[in-house]
Amino acid sequence: MQPGDLRVALFSGNYNYVRDGANQALNKLVGHLLARGVTVRVYSPTTDTPAFPPVGDLVSVPAVPMPGGRDEFKLARGLTQKVRRDLEAFAPNIVHLSAPDILGHRALTWARRHNIASFISMHTRFETYPQYYHIGFVVPLMLRLLRRFYNRADQIVVPAPSSGELLRSWGVTKPIAIWSRGVDHHRFRPEARSLEWRRSLGIQDDEVAIGFLGRLVLEKGLDIFADVVAALKARGVRHRVMVIGEGPARDWFAERVPEAVFTGFQSGDALGRAVASMDVFFNPSVTETFGNVTAEAMAAGVPVVAARATGAVDLVEDGVTGFLVPPRDVDAYADAIGRLAQDDALRRSAGLAGHAAAERYEWDPVNEAVIDEYLAMMARRGA
Repeated sequence: MQPGDLRVALFSGNYNYVRDGANQALNKLVGHLLARGVTVRVYSPTTDTPAFPPVGDLVSVPAVPMPGGRDEFKLARGLTQKVRRDLEAFAPNIVHLSAPDILGHRALTWARRHNIASFISMHTRFETYPQYYHIGFVVPLMLRLLRRFYNRADQIVVPAPSSGELLRSWGVTKPIAIWSRGVDHHRFRPEARSLEWRRSLGIQDDEVAIGFLGRLVLEKGLDIFADVVAALKARGVRHRVMVIGEGPARDWFAERVPEAVFTGFQSGDALGRAVASMDVFFNPSVTETFGNVTAEAMAAGVPVVAARATGAVDLVEDGVTGFLVPPRDVDAYADAIGRLAQDDALRRSAGLAGHAAAERYEWDPVNEAVIDEYLAMMARRGA
């Protein structure tokens, strides 16, 4: 079997209506698959105001606003008759699931019922979300559902080894391989740094800019970020906070870090400039399976302080490219950031080491690995 023999039905809970790291990776993957002759059809909820144009053929799946005050996201109701007819007419030989939502579960059941290969890519640690919304009691049930979801597939890919170890600890027994992530090295590079742009934001040249990059949502660890900023201020560490991104928790976060500079949403080369203009990138999130933003900061030559959790442990070499810290240890975060803020040579050396380490993350070979896993899965099923 060759790539041109593959017909992939890709199911996503959010393919392009709200921009995030997961759907950026999926769109990159679809572009690569199409370029290699794979036939792809994408099924996802949609909106009239998508964040960006989709790559490939996108079929709209009926959905309702996500409950719990997160109505910017859509919850698909499953496989309607119209979607089933479209899926049957497309006649995939691989069903690729990217989220353990209702749509993903229903599509997986459909694939098994029709004896079609099922492939799951892990993107987010959804089981970490409830703690941020005071419903931690649902986590044991979530873990049982996640274990069942992954164990019903033929093949699983995860972004990094730590995520595979996590799935094994849940009792997942199916084959697990790595689908890493890439970095746009033309965009994220040290040379994109701009003191003029920093000055336009009111950041002085001798102020250490501690950056946040991502959607402003509670599950990104905004509470810890704010507590660490307060600790740095109490210690007299000279710094400014630079926040890149937008999201529903923006006002809440702005109240907690009132002296921060909010740049708003950035994209394209402007995003590369913003990231390279940080002095320290701080990522306290424990929801990542890879940490695209962490890799991008490293590529831009920015030292990283991150939670010792999935994703970051595969990217950051502690004490070399930055520091890994126990996830909710405010004092340890403040110690690490304080060291970098007060030692120019340490910041430079960590940034250079991170830039060198990030060079291995290239999109084409990363996405080619998915095709290899598709073909290996099909060969196993054929055997």
